[in-house]
Amino acid sequence: MLFNSYIFIFVFLPLTLGSYYGLHKLGKPVFAKVTLILMSFWFYGYFNPSYLWIMCSSIVVNYLLSQLLQRRWEGTISKGQLALLKKALLGIGLIFNLGLIFYFKYYDFFVDNLNKVFSTDFQLKNIVLPLGISFFTFQQVSYMVDSYRGETKEYNFTDYTLFVTFFPQLIAGPIVLHNEVLPQFEDKNNWKINWNNIARGLYMFAAGLVKKAVIADTLSGSVSWGYSHLGSGLISMGAILTMLAYTFQIYFDFSGYCDMATGLGYMFNIHIPMNFNSPYKALSVVDFWKRWHLTLTRFLRTYVYFPLGGSRRGTVRTYINIIIVFLVSGLWHGANWTFIFWGFLHGIGNALTRMFRKQWESMHVVLQWAFTFLFVNITWIFFRADSISQAFTFIKRILKFQNLNLHAAFLQTFQLKEFYLIYSHIPVLNKIMASIRGSDALILLGGMLFLCLNFKNNQEMNFRPTTKMAAVTVLCLVWGIFTLSGVSEFLYFNF
Repeated sequence: MLFNSYIFIFVFLPLTLGSYYGLHKLGKPVFAKVTLILMSFWFYGYFNPSYLWIMCSSIVVNYLLSQLLQRRWEGTISKGQLALLKKALLGIGLIFNLGLIFYFKYYDFFVDNLNKVFSTDFQLKNIVLPLGISFFTFQQVSYMVDSYRGETKEYNFTDYTLFVTFFPQLIAGPIVLHNEVLPQFEDKNNWKINWNNIARGLYMFAAGLVKKAVIADTLSGSVSWGYSHLGSGLISMGAILTMLAYTFQIYFDFSGYCDMATGLGYMFNIHIPMNFNSPYKALSVVDFWKRWHLTLTRFLRTYVYFPLGGSRRGTVRTYINIIIVFLVSGLWHGANWTFIFWGFLHGIGNALTRMFRKQWESMHVVLQWAFTFLFVNITWIFFRADSISQAFTFIKRILKFQNLNLHAAFLQTFQLKEFYLIYSHIPVLNKIMASIRGSDALILLGGMLFLCLNFKNNQEMNFRPTTKMAAVTVLCLVWGIFTLSGVSEFLYFNF
């Protein structure tokens, strides 16, 4: 089930909120948690109920292993035996979780490359990727590793399951830690409706809905047209506009989903950690990853970079560790060499920025921003492309500059119907728009850049439930809901 769907907005969300707070009001906190878990299962398994057995199996195995890691064995075995036992249990857990991801996410990718390299003929299984498997698996890996380190408390199975399945963060993140969410569910002050949180949650959900349904889904049409006509109708200027369109599509898609997830959390009095912080304001590649997908960056830093040695083993090893982390990040995003190469490029960019920090910081901030934004744009091409060769073909098309004319069908994909209805009824404005070829594309992409650079993250704003904010919320909700009849692209199938 998607946040931007009628069944979620008009059926699922009201039922879930009503049952959760209703059971708390009746003095049934355990039943409230169980109901929230069951509703989360419905949310996750809506499109494909077969996904549920994968998630449930993962939860049961990881919980049992974590319980064994948390168990006090004093007096039964020696310290040396305990250390070996805990390492063995952690190893089993890691093998299970990584094996689960490998089979469902990477098996066909691995076999396909094996066939190409060694001229073998192993059959592909054409496995359908379970939604959000990387998110709920990584979340449980973090809990298991923290249990191994003795940094977790013993939660019962209900609490643990709620930690994994809480639907706002289930299929698109963020990757939350146990100590960030579970104590909030235990706080009795959060069992009652907080109308300020409801108001803030509704505003953030509405804002995210507009970002996703209106902006990102509109731009998805332009991106699809550009990549589908790469071999025929796409010229240099068209390739540039397609590149920019995808840059803003993925920004507003991810930002929108983060806003909706955070807003839903507020409705349940749960504060979800920030996962998106205006990344196109970044002044370096390092700064970009301090703003983009913050919880993934945190996970990779804590559970991959630090165990590799971090920056403690010399300069060269530090740069190697950074590149390894970004290769893992690329592979996490999808089973394709394009994602791996995208991660590699960001690893190189990150290492070079650190290597030449003084020279980089000596540049004017405008140049820092411009070079960073250009780098992010180019690397997104590899992220979006079907293959590395297609990505290089796309870049070559940009660099040719042989033809600056734009296909009429391509320009039409940038047209927001709402804006067209406004200026089409204003003769002077309609005449001006008609006289400027590609005006819709320029206004839309320019407007998106303006929004990215001049507006604060919604989580940073000092929200107050005023009449003005109520009007903005209603407007965004209505606008987003009426836009849902269009085609929505779900970018998180790879994850």
